Amino acid sequence: MGYWGKIIGGMAGFAVGGPFGAVVGAALGHAADSGAVSNLGLPFSADALHPARLASLLSRRDQLFAVGVVVLAAKLSKCDGPVVRQEIDAFKRQFRIPPESVRDIGRLFDQARDSSDGFEPYATQLGEAFADNRGMLEDVLLALFAIARADGPVNLREQEFLHRVHAAFGLDRTVWERARGGAGPRQPPARSDEPDPYDVLGLARTASDEVLRATWKRLMRENHPDTLAARGVPQEFIARASDKVARINAAWDRIKRERGL
Repeated sequence: MGYWGKIIGGMAGFAVGGPFGAVVGAALGHAADSGAVSNLGLPFSADALHPARLASLLSRRDQLFAVGVVVLAAKLSKCDGPVVRQEIDAFKRQFRIPPESVRDIGRLFDQARDSSDGFEPYATQLGEAFADNRGMLEDVLLALFAIARADGPVNLREQEFLHRVHAAFGLDRTVWERARGGAGPRQPPARSDEPDPYDVLGLARTASDEVLRATWKRLMRENHPDTLAARGVPQEFIARASDKVARINAAWDRIKRERGL
């Protein structure tokens, strides 16, 4: 079963506890099946019921991720008015919802859309839970931008929403510019059909050799498929990471050739 299937058990929890309840319900369902409930110390304190803490105790970052991205996508789609079909379709494309999970994920999306809960706690939880994988957090931000653009240019309300997600994720300004598609002008690449290698690494052409090399190493650590798999990252993002690693290496190779490194 894919990571989407793992949160289905939390749907009942949503009705009584909002999206937080969904995380708790799914995690407790897993705990009951695995015998881990006895290790959590019932009855729970309010702190123990914090979804990020509970998911961490149960090693279920995939559940936290799944619920978090559904809630953020739903809240983003609603922030500037009624949700439209283009936004829903963009959500399905960006997060590759399998056919067998469409109905249940749709229910979670609808409940999150209609809930009065704010979105920032979910963004903060994702940022904290995946602070060791900023590449994936950037992918989530890029996906949210794609959803915002699905029904036209990003408007002020959507931009404010995305700004707050970006801040909660703890990402830097370069990532924001990359996601927004508004990076400052750079010298054109040698071939018009290839991306600027400095854009790929998120650096200016004036960056030193040492900074370029350190950035390349960091991006490789953060995005290597084996590293992501060991951290419990969903398979869909591991597949994307393979493509990203290839782009990062290609960019670094071009820079080395240009600079004679």
